Amino acid sequence: MFEGLSVAMVTPWKSGGIDLEATARLVDHMIDGGVEGLVVSGSTGEAATTTFEERRTLWSHVRQCARGRVWVVAGTGTNSTAESIANTALAEELGLDGAMVVTPFYNKPTPKGQVAHFRAVAQSTRLPLLLYNVPGRTATNTRPETLAQVQDLPNVKAVKEASGDLDQMSQVRTRTTLTLLSGDDSLTLACAAVGGEGIVSVAGQVAPRPMRELSDHCRAGRWREARAVHERLQPLFKAMFVESNPGPVKFALAAMGLIRNELRLPLVPVEPSTEAVVREALQALGIPAAEPVRA
Repeated sequence: MFEGLSVAMVTPWKSGGIDLEATARLVDHMIDGGVEGLVVSGSTGEAATTTFEERRTLWSHVRQCARGRVWVVAGTGTNSTAESIANTALAEELGLDGAMVVTPFYNKPTPKGQVAHFRAVAQSTRLPLLLYNVPGRTATNTRPETLAQVQDLPNVKAVKEASGDLDQMSQVRTRTTLTLLSGDDSLTLACAAVGGEGIVSVAGQVAPRPMRELSDHCRAGRWREARAVHERLQPLFKAMFVESNPGPVKFALAAMGLIRNELRLPLVPVEPSTEAVVREALQALGIPAAEPVRA
């Protein structure tokens, strides 16, 4: 479950609030480009600075915009188990297709604590769960042996592996039955080679068609073709992380006329040097980039 190309959506802002019009425009852009799933309110979606009521509005709106054309998952995990359960209940109430539960950040739980957290959230809901390991943001790594202890839960279906460690990705595939998804665009091909079945992509909202090509080639084992697309996309992969995500991707989407170049503090728009790198990557892919609408 959750295989293929899904995208970690940005949250478009306008004058400090959710820009619903831009959100609809972005959803259509991605689906028209071949995206198979949408992940809203993850790290890229600035979930940490989004209120509960804003999540309700955003998740409901994205579901309505998707109109059943793709699956929609909400990032419901936080560093509080009780809050994660409440967020997941909201996602279930709104009729979403699943919930993404990140390893609790800041608290630095032990593996035993991680297992207890994932079990508590899973047992609170009927929604399929996508677990999310991103130690660069959480300061805690969820190891394959930890995931193996929760794979018996019937609604724990997949893991988004963003450790950047290919050996760890391989161990997840061999030690568990969970669907393995890359959490790093640049490792989409490598993850697929060790058994990965998809990607939760940042770059996929900028260039959905070539990312879908890459995903399809990987799933079909067409490695020569996949490598060619990977090499074409590599400058974009790198450009998206020159500064903290989602700064670069928001600039790119704004330059494409899809959203405003607006972030919430403590995040700020990228520096001019980063803008130049992003523009160059867009140009290499033949994506027109105008002067973006700024906050």
